[in-house]
Amino acid sequence: MGPDRNIITSRLPAWFNATALLLASVVAVAALSLQVRPGTEVVAVAFPPWWNSQQTFAATASADAAIVRTTAVAAILVVRPSDQEGLRRLRQAGAWLTIDPQAIAACFNTPANEI
Repeated sequence: MGPDRNIITSRLPAWFNATALLLASVVAVAALSLQVRPGTEVVAVAFPPWWNSQQTFAATASADAAIVRTTAVAAILVVRPSDQEGLRRLRQAGAWLTIDPQAIAACFNTPANEI
């Protein structure tokens, strides 16, 4: 018989590392493709998902941004900030994300017959 060898086994399932890598790459691609381009006049802003439309409209008004359109999700609005400091004021008013509106147009549009 040969010498005793200790084999160290991982306690994580075999699929865990692949799943973690997949999730990290999805987040990275989404972050790069959804970011606002420099000089964009119109942006989509995402507020906390538990906010209703009244809260999102009030936060947008307090940031002095004009609402361009609403989406099917009450917490996401497409707005036109008033100036260069508009994005900062939107974040101070409670916006979590500022997103390129073209990137979300197909996902969050309200059907025309429901307006």
